[in-house]
Amino acid sequence: MSKLTKNQKSVADKIEAGKAYTLKEATDLVKQITTTKFDASFDIDVRLGVDPRKANQMVRGVVSLPNGTGKVTRVLCLCTPDVEAAALEAGADYAGLDEYVEKIKGGWTDVDVIITMPSCMGKVGPLGRILGPRGLMPNPKSGTVTMDVAKAVKEVKQGKIDFKVDKNGIIHTSIGKVSMDSDKIYGNAKEFINTVIKLKPAAAKGTYIKSIFVSSTMSRGVKVDPKSVE
Repeated sequence: MSKLTKNQKSVADKIEAGKAYTLKEATDLVKQITTTKFDASFDIDVRLGVDPRKANQMVRGVVSLPNGTGKVTRVLCLCTPDVEAAALEAGADYAGLDEYVEKIKGGWTDVDVIITMPSCMGKVGPLGRILGPRGLMPNPKSGTVTMDVAKAVKEVKQGKIDFKVDKNGIIHTSIGKVSMDSDKIYGNAKEFINTVIKLKPAAAKGTYIKSIFVSSTMSRGVKVDPKSVE
């Protein structure tokens, strides 16, 4: 059996095997066991008692994190010329239509979120094969296809994220950076979990929140007692 490094032993000593911590305890613990030299993302995984293959059990939504994501989100607004100025004023990094549609066709996807208008979907739709696999395709359900692009840009810049359950019944997302204050990460985590709880499908039977784990990039996961956030 390989010998544990000094950092691995320090982490192992702090996490009690099999224990489910309160959300606040787990948040503090992840900050303590993160040893990366870069500013790691703070991640959360929620396993749900749903069958995502059934349309009436799909869980998808958006949440505005009260304390932001801790990172700079690059936003492209694909819009008509009359709202370009408003989009840029709201914080969009790029705004336009034909020019950026052509850039994307050429392989450019150097953004984190794309927001567009219903009237522009005729030009944006064909980009699905490029944007879809990268998770960049605008979608009305996530609020990224809207008439009020300026409002959508502002919300994304302030910490709005979208999420959905994967084929295994798990929602995985980042809700901040480890460098953020512990109370701010805790606030984001609580808001995220409460949003997921509110989205419980009527068709879902049995235990809805099966497990919750929090971690940072490359750290061990810390188990959270779901009852601590109800």
